[in-house]
Amino acid sequence: MSQGDNEQQLFQTLGVIGAGAWGTALANVGCEAGLDTTIWALEDDVVSSINNQHINQLYLSAVKLHSALKASHDMADLAGSDIILLVTPAQHLRSISAQLAKHIRAGVPVLICSKGIEVSTGMLMSQVLAETMPDNPAGILSGPTFAIEVARGMPCAITLAMEDNALGNRLVQALGQATFRPYYSHDIIGAQVGGAIKNVLAVATGILVGLQLGENAKAALITRGLAEINRFGNHYGAETETLMGLSALGDLVLTCGSTQSRNMSLGKALGEGQTMEAIMATRNSVAEGAHTVKIVYKIARDNGISMPICDSVYRIIIDGESVSTVMQNLLARPFKKEVL
Repeated sequence: MSQGDNEQQLFQTLGVIGAGAWGTALANVGCEAGLDTTIWALEDDVVSSINNQHINQLYLSAVKLHSALKASHDMADLAGSDIILLVTPAQHLRSISAQLAKHIRAGVPVLICSKGIEVSTGMLMSQVLAETMPDNPAGILSGPTFAIEVARGMPCAITLAMEDNALGNRLVQALGQATFRPYYSHDIIGAQVGGAIKNVLAVATGILVGLQLGENAKAALITRGLAEINRFGNHYGAETETLMGLSALGDLVLTCGSTQSRNMSLGKALGEGQTMEAIMATRNSVAEGAHTVKIVYKIARDNGISMPICDSVYRIIIDGESVSTVMQNLLARPFKKEVL
């Protein structure tokens, strides 16, 4: 056996933190890749459902899960993992990863699968992980993926970003399959910016759909939204090539194109006249855009980054302005040259 084969054999076990729809789908991917996979869930009934029925009845009930997938409520059961996928809501990543650090050995790569910016600090998820798990190399797994399709084995492509080229490519080989296709990138910053901002833009797109303003308006918003992603990414030093790839443009197109997206469906309900309180009362999953818009607005304002679409979402969700007033103001903006 060659040295490369020996290195590949190091990746035998996978731990997934977070058993929402996306975490469950990724755990299924791990099993299909031949990794001994354990998923950690907060809810005891989710653990029971996965272990006894091979279904996540609460978050992904439509898919029969791989029979080898194990679930646990105890993070200590993931202590032997060779790879960790961190799939918690962005605003809980700090607290969950701090708990995880007590159980995972140094050097184990941790791939962040959450999309957002920490509202309390303005940190990207990789920056949070650098504080809570400094002994573990961080990566990003992000792209245009609906959990239900991934869990069913339907084809997708996704960005796997990690500064360590060799480790990143080994992870691509460990997780990659015919229908789950990771593309390696070294740009860990760019891979996060697109995923965070597109959630806010998906809320805006949903509002347009709810208002029945047409496909032309939606195409314009997505295009100008990409310009906002680019400007915000430039502030953090993201590479334009990354922002034109799967983790930004690809994810933006998917999320703004279907009400399968929690963020777009939230916006659509707002455009139809529902209140935030009424919408959130009927949901058991998080629309990250509603949180991320707070910190995106602050960072853009403090650094002079022009983001009129994201600003409009902020005024609706946070300031409570009426959808019609905000839309009128957006359409009344002066005409300008088209620039990124």
